[in-house]
Amino acid sequence: MSLAAVYSRALSGIEAPEVVVEVMLSSGLPGISIIGLPEAAVREAKDRVRGALISGGFKLPQRRVTINLAPADLPKSGARLDLPIALGILAASDQLPLERLQNYEWMGELALDGRLRPVRGVLPAALQARDAGRTLVVPEENAEEAAHVEGLSIVAVGTLQQLVALFMDQQPLPERSVGGIPATTVKVPNLSQVRGQQVARRALEIAASGGHHLLMMGPPGTGKTLLASTLPGILPPMSEQEALESATLYSINQLEFDPSRWGIRPFRTPHHTASGVALVGGGSHPRPGEISLAHRGVLFLDELPEFDRKVLEVLREPIESGRITISRATAQSEFPAQFQLIAAMNPCPCGYHGDSSGKCHCSPDQVRNYRSKISGPLMDRIDLQVEVARVSSGLLTGIEAEEVEASGVVRARVVEARERQLARQQCPNHQLEGELLEKNCLLDRESQQFLTHAIERLGLSGRGYHKVVRVARTIADLAGEADLTVDHLAEALSFRKLDRER
Repeated sequence: MSLAAVYSRALSGIEAPEVVVEVMLSSGLPGISIIGLPEAAVREAKDRVRGALISGGFKLPQRRVTINLAPADLPKSGARLDLPIALGILAASDQLPLERLQNYEWMGELALDGRLRPVRGVLPAALQARDAGRTLVVPEENAEEAAHVEGLSIVAVGTLQQLVALFMDQQPLPERSVGGIPATTVKVPNLSQVRGQQVARRALEIAASGGHHLLMMGPPGTGKTLLASTLPGILPPMSEQEALESATLYSINQLEFDPSRWGIRPFRTPHHTASGVALVGGGSHPRPGEISLAHRGVLFLDELPEFDRKVLEVLREPIESGRITISRATAQSEFPAQFQLIAAMNPCPCGYHGDSSGKCHCSPDQVRNYRSKISGPLMDRIDLQVEVARVSSGLLTGIEAEEVEASGVVRARVVEARERQLARQQCPNHQLEGELLEKNCLLDRESQQFLTHAIERLGLSGRGYHKVVRVARTIADLAGEADLTVDHLAEALSFRKLDRER
């Protein structure tokens, strides 16, 4: 009896748990069996591995081959275990020195001619291989993705034959160095393209500074979508940890890694026909949905009332918790979902309610029914609610002069305000809770009386009250002021348009 064990990684949500591929050769009829909760693609690995070994000129053991994927109670899916299975068979049959395999982790799909094909989810596996102190061996197409993990030793190979030749020559495997982070190539609209809309521009700056959720309501063609699309250009740059978190979600969701988007805050714009599963994620092998792909970035929902109400309701818990848990019969998968919600809507079914053009003929009941498609609990979770009115013809044509700030100018103020927040409380203002909220948002007597009157008049809930205080804290940070004043609270309350209309 011969026994060999090599290391690899499975994929479970955004985690990459260690898998030990144990290969045992024993007496009995020749054949290969795989145990340890393998799913269809893993069970088919025996045929891919057999073809790759024969094509590479290796000896296929004429004995009973049993392959155990430990831990046995962890489901394994995909073709990422092809390479470690092949190496385990070669080591168990003394065609490779087993001791040289122990400091490596392996993953890759095998073609029948021995070529290595790329697999999903290399980035989370790379992070955990680094923490385990092992070198990660991946297909050449996955090397650039894995190379973004600082401190990880990487080996990229093209074929099984090439890999075995390196071992048999007793030469060290050629490790790939971490390349420089590519320059940003993604272009976003500039705030200087927006005419008028000073209130909406101010709300956008506050939202970017504190990470607050924003709803813009106004007639068609007033610039709501353009305003939303400028947000990535004024958001603070991503930290290295945030870039890794975002890239990890894309790594497990798609095969091709796009290095040009490294460090770019995601901006997701699902269509209003999207289902609840498309937003939160799911499937037999759970994958992240739009809210997770927008992690550390922006989720823009245009034409908000056109979304199915049940679909919108699934956003309520992730907005509060910053994560989503998908349960299946055999396991649970948890994905992060700390996104910034930006939404746009028309004021009525025809879109022109309250507009100076006088085109609207919707009845009060029609307007009320249209807006009621967005539930009160969901609306209560949106920090800023502003009206985007029609821009005058003079501003549109350039006859009226207007001083317009570019995105770079606004972003400088946003970054400065965000740095104040991180230095004071180690999180953006929208995440302030409990003691941190009370400590950093102290109100003097005058501010308390003003806010008490506003709560009674507007009927704010406890959540609405806290959101007003958080927004006021952001307004003070933008002004560089340490204490909250009535002016800060008054401006924060001015961005609760739908509360004022109740």
